[in-house]
Amino acid sequence: MTLPPLPLEPPSNQLVDQLGRPLRDLRISVTDRCTLRCTYCMPAEVFGPDYAFLPRAEILSFEELERLSRLFVGLGVRKLRITGGEPLLRAQLEQLISRLSHIEGVQDIALTTNGLLLPQKVQSLKDAGLHRVTVSLDALEDELFGRMNGRGAAASKVLEGIEAAARAELPVKVNMVVQRGVNDSQIEEMARYFRGKGHILRFIEFMDVGNSNGWQLEEVVPSGEIVRRLSQEVAPLEPIHPEYLGEVASKYRYPDGGEVGFISSVTSPFCGDCSRARISASGTLYTCLFASEGVDLKSRLRDGSSDAEIVELLRATWGARSDRYSELRAELTREARESKPKLEMSHIGG
Repeated sequence: MTLPPLPLEPPSNQLVDQLGRPLRDLRISVTDRCTLRCTYCMPAEVFGPDYAFLPRAEILSFEELERLSRLFVGLGVRKLRITGGEPLLRAQLEQLISRLSHIEGVQDIALTTNGLLLPQKVQSLKDAGLHRVTVSLDALEDELFGRMNGRGAAASKVLEGIEAAARAELPVKVNMVVQRGVNDSQIEEMARYFRGKGHILRFIEFMDVGNSNGWQLEEVVPSGEIVRRLSQEVAPLEPIHPEYLGEVASKYRYPDGGEVGFISSVTSPFCGDCSRARISASGTLYTCLFASEGVDLKSRLRDGSSDAEIVELLRATWGARSDRYSELRAELTREARESKPKLEMSHIGG
C-alpha cells in the first residue's frame, strides 16, 4: 500500500508553536494496560499485580476520541497513531478505526502494538481502515526476549503477529529498543532477519521516558555505532533523504533496496521538527513525550464545552508550546532531569 506523501512544508494557515513547528501528528492512547512488562516501559516491579490501572469510566470513549480527532484534524493533523499500553486490549478497537477513517482530511492511521494479538485482530482492523502497523520486538532469542518483556513471551509469537499483518497486506515496521549490555548482541541478527523478510526495522536509542525504567546514559547504544556495525557485518548502508518535515527516523538503504531506520532521540535529537501531540488514555493532552504536565481534555469533553471552546484550548496549548527536552538533556544534571516526574510511556505509548 502506498500512502499519499505529506507536504514538506505546512500550509500557510497551519497552527504552529513557539518554535514554528506545525501540529500534524496525533498519538492516541486507548488503554494504559498491557500484556507485557517490558523493562524500559512497564517494569514488573512497578506495574505489579497490585498496580491500580485506570477504571473504565476514566478512559475516553470512542465517541470522545472521534470528536477530539475531528477537532485536531481541523487544526492541521493528518496522521493518527493508536497506542497504549497495548491498544489491542481495547475491546472492539476496529470500531474506533472505522470512525477515524471517515474523518475528512486524515491521510494515515497507524497502530503501535507488541504484536501478540495481531493474528486474531489484524484483518478486522485492516477492513476498518487501518493503514499500517508498527510492532515492538527487542530480540529474536526467545529467552532474552522473555526476560526483557517481563512475562516470558516468546519472540516467535510476535513474529507470527508480524506475518499476520503482512498477509493482510499492511505495511509493517519493527521497533527495537537497544540497551547496551542487555540486547545489543542482537543488532546484527535482527537486521539480517528483517532484511530478508522485507520489513523495515528501526533501532531506537534507549530513552529516559518516565521514572521507572532505571535509565542510564551508559546503556544507550548510539545510532552511529549501529550504522557502523551493520555496514561492516551485514551490508553497506546509504542514507536516504527525509520524505517530509518532521520525519522521526533517519533512514538508510541496503544495496538491494531494503531499508532500516534509526530513532536517535539521545544522540541526535529531532525536537526542532517535532509535530506530534499525544492524548493519554485518561484524556490528557501532552505536547512532549518527556512531559510532566498536560492539559485535561476529558473534563472539557464531559462538561458540555462546545467544539469551538475546545478548539480554542487546543490552539492556545499548541501555540504556547516550546518543548525540546531531548535537545536540552545533555545540559541537565541528573538531579535536574529527575526533579520533575515524567509521564510513564505506558500512558501515552511512546
